[in-house]
Amino acid sequence: MPQIAANDITVEYDTFGQPDHPPLIMIMGLGSQMTRWHPDLCASLASKGHYVIRFDNRDVGLSTHLHKAGLPDMAAVMGAMLEGKPAQVPYGLADMAADMIGLMDALQLPAAHICGASLGGMIAQTAALAYPDRILSMTSIMSSTGNRELPPATPEAMGALMSPGATDREGAARRTAEIAAIIGSPAYPADPEELRERALADFDRASDPAGVARQMAAAATQPDRRAGLRKLSLPALVIHGKADPLVPVEGGIDTHEALPGSQLMLLEGMGHDLPRALWPEIAGGISQLTRR
Repeated sequence: MPQIAANDITVEYDTFGQPDHPPLIMIMGLGSQMTRWHPDLCASLASKGHYVIRFDNRDVGLSTHLHKAGLPDMAAVMGAMLEGKPAQVPYGLADMAADMIGLMDALQLPAAHICGASLGGMIAQTAALAYPDRILSMTSIMSSTGNRELPPATPEAMGALMSPGATDREGAARRTAEIAAIIGSPAYPADPEELRERALADFDRASDPAGVARQMAAAATQPDRRAGLRKLSLPALVIHGKADPLVPVEGGIDTHEALPGSQLMLLEGMGHDLPRALWPEIAGGISQLTRR
């Protein structure tokens, strides 16, 4: 897969479809490589007339890892936030949004449709606020606005998120299965063999628990974006599973209510993942939005 210089880092990316079609940039979530946007889903979106671009966020996959930044002190970060003081973190969501804009610059894309899942949705919202002239439409999936008053993740989901990263292939497969059992879609359980193959492939491609921790620090210190989102004027779609234990459905509803004229797609039985059975509905919703 190709790499490109963007925002003073190297970004690994991949494309599907015809370059002369409207670009659709896919932004993945916390600790997740771009390969979590399954090729079949990307191909489906490309078949609907998009030039699909997926990429590795900083600190995951084959994009630049900021090893020199070290491991963030999450206790100190949370303590500072509780006291209303600035928290010291290696980077924030604004930096990750700038990475995506840097990728667009390097690919000579004046503007693009964007779609983000979970942390990727937060990055998408941040990009839409900071670079409104570069964003044609925004889809925010299983994400939130930074509103601290929303219901938190369930203790089990938070425990899964905070569990130690794997140090070997079998550990990665086991951890992935355990997390999927907790935060996955109850109505659409993942195929165990497919889940295992994905976990092993992800581990072989790149594994950096410290990088995931730095991304987590960026998410923990995100601002409340509601006031800015209310001023946006762009086609927007919010997709959320009603059974999401990590980012409860209230996060999606809050995002929809903050985005003027946005569409809301609430999916029964969907947790904090992208089950194959719902890809037609998700891809259809995104395509309907981009045609606006």
